[in-house]
Amino acid sequence: MAASNPSLQRHLGLFQATVLNMIDMVGIGPFISLPIVIGYLGGMYIWAWLVGALLSLVDAMVWSELGAAYPLAGGSYNFLKEAYGKNKMGRMMSFLYVWQTVIQAPLVAASAAIGFSQYLGYLVNLDAWQSKAISGLVILFITFLLYRKIDSIGKIGVLLWSGVILTIGWIIIGGIQHGHFFQPLQEMGNDFSWNILFSFVFGQACVKTIYSYLGYYNVCHLGGEIKNPGKNIPRSMFVSVVGIAILYIAMNLSVTSVIPWQEIKAINDSGANTFIVSSFIERLYGKAAANIATVMILWVALASLFAVMLGYSRVPYAAAVDGAFFKIFGRLHPTKNFPYISLLVLAGFAFVFSLLFKMKHVIDGILAMRIMVQFVGQAIGVMLLRRKNGITHLSYKMPLYPLPVLLAIALWLFIFYATGLTIIVSFLAVFGTGLIVYLLMAKFNRQWPYETKS
Repeated sequence: MAASNPSLQRHLGLFQATVLNMIDMVGIGPFISLPIVIGYLGGMYIWAWLVGALLSLVDAMVWSELGAAYPLAGGSYNFLKEAYGKNKMGRMMSFLYVWQTVIQAPLVAASAAIGFSQYLGYLVNLDAWQSKAISGLVILFITFLLYRKIDSIGKIGVLLWSGVILTIGWIIIGGIQHGHFFQPLQEMGNDFSWNILFSFVFGQACVKTIYSYLGYYNVCHLGGEIKNPGKNIPRSMFVSVVGIAILYIAMNLSVTSVIPWQEIKAINDSGANTFIVSSFIERLYGKAAANIATVMILWVALASLFAVMLGYSRVPYAAAVDGAFFKIFGRLHPTKNFPYISLLVLAGFAFVFSLLFKMKHVIDGILAMRIMVQFVGQAIGVMLLRRKNGITHLSYKMPLYPLPVLLAIALWLFIFYATGLTIIVSFLAVFGTGLIVYLLMAKFNRQWPYETKS
């Protein structure tokens, strides 16, 4: 009897979907971003984390409406195609998204691996080549973990998530027990300035906090593997955003209740180290405890990288299955039923990027490359789909429409501006090359905008 064709399996429930979102969100980002944001804003640092939470929440409404309506592998690829027309502009928009994903997804993975090697510096002294070697090995290790069935992936995700919660929980409890936990909130009010709140510097701080929130939509990339997606996809995103926002804000308050923000700002400005959280634990419990905390932070970085590679490996796969990308990316593993070619290619790029780039070169670039096509494009897409299809078929309808959509677009454009001219130019280069490649392919295949009308 011939074996049946492999296909994606809906084996991930609400809890596992939420776990994978959360471990994607909480990588090395919040630990590295904490002193950087304080360096930008001083006592107003909490406002940047609140704005990051607000943008994530309203953007999650956009993702929820789209993800519940089109629960398929690839997430944004399907959303853009449906919103702008399968055989019209949607073909170009979805292609541009995949084109950018093949570049920016490995950059996201590389940033996690680079952050891992940087924080490892608290435990062992690493020179430049050793740090790069560690980054590359981290990518290889995560690829090994992901090379298996999706039901096993869910179990590994829960295990990694437990380390995330334990790590942040320890930091929060330490500040509550030994610091003046709510004092930073009083200082936040004392140092408030409307001029700073609407400044380019505030935007730069928000770029760093939003980078730390990214990942709440990971469940949409796995849409073809989620049980009861009409309900579980929106629920998992809202639980993830609210839960992580509470943890991030509490962690910031905890750390600054023990190490005053003025001291953290001075350390950041001097470039002395980026191990503020490890230093926080060392001040409370000693060097041995700080070493343990650093190991746990490294665990968190691995967990995030695991979720990132898992979700994004489904994007080129979805496009290839749809005939809009190289056919080889559409292959599933014959026995484990996951897109192994897509995973291996993204992992290969991530490995190279982890050896080539530094953290400061990738965070702004990651955001800039996503904002215009993916985030703003999807927000506009929700309005186009409502106008075209109505709302009676939607299993999730965002409240207060269209206010969340308009607010999301405005905030994303502000963040895009705050990434700076150099990063914006790099985005335009990637976008422009993708546009040229698409137009050449479309002309050859006589697709939009070159299709011949019968």
